[in-house]
Amino acid sequence: MAWQSVRITVEAARAEALSDALIEAGALSVSLEDANADSVDETPIFGEPNMPDAGLWDQCIVVALLDEHAQATEILQSASDLAGLHALPEHTVEAVAEQDWVRLTQSQFDPIPISRRLWIVPTWHEAPDASALNIRLDPGLAFGTGSHPTTKLCLQWLDDNIRGGESVLDYGCGSGILAIAAKKLGADGVWGVDIDPQAVQTAHDNAVMNGVNIFFFTSENAPATQAGIVVANILTNPLKTLAPLLAGLVLPKGRIVLSGILEQQAKDVMQVYEKWFDFETPAFMEGWTRLAGIKR
Repeated sequence: MAWQSVRITVEAARAEALSDALIEAGALSVSLEDANADSVDETPIFGEPNMPDAGLWDQCIVVALLDEHAQATEILQSASDLAGLHALPEHTVEAVAEQDWVRLTQSQFDPIPISRRLWIVPTWHEAPDASALNIRLDPGLAFGTGSHPTTKLCLQWLDDNIRGGESVLDYGCGSGILAIAAKKLGADGVWGVDIDPQAVQTAHDNAVMNGVNIFFFTSENAPATQAGIVVANILTNPLKTLAPLLAGLVLPKGRIVLSGILEQQAKDVMQVYEKWFDFETPAFMEGWTRLAGIKR
């Protein structure tokens, strides 16, 4: 079976009403995306404990899936009328061919070499080098397959700097990949924190699959224990907001590693954290930045 994908750009105030109206008008499913994703205006929609919920993105893309024979323009017009829009919003319509979605998704992730000794190996592949430190990974619904430049930058830092016995906190752990890598590289006490309970479950399952003992917590239940190394691969705006919290979680003379930062945002993030840390030269990859600093 084939489908049609309709992508509609609207303001946040209209997004939920339009989504409900599209379902009522005949859409098979509807999802929301950030219209400013991977730009300096990208923002998270989840708040941290004791911080206000950010709400929806300022500009949203409403993605509606329709039957291949559905009249997309008529459905969108009907939904627009139901949602109280005065005009048909900007949109695109694309055909979506029938696919084996599981195989398609898996084909996008091959084993990833981080260094001569460290590999990320999806569960559906054999390890290219059985003697290496191979992290078996099933990303599930969480971010962190090792393919994104921000994750690679953090993995490379851990590979270069873990000597054995360090305590490591992976804040915004996603799939748990950074925590698992730290443990396999020789860190001692390792734990991870994420605001998303599904990510916490995925990270726990990946740790069990890799035979490492790591505790994962939602941010509401996370211990306030300090670590010698705190790694946070999230986004610029939450990194800036969380600066006092993250700085407080680093032991004196400990180290912080920050990523999820676009190149042009690096200076702003450093300026926020320079209150507590002395930074090394930033590392860059494909337009993304990793910052690493030592706590005074």
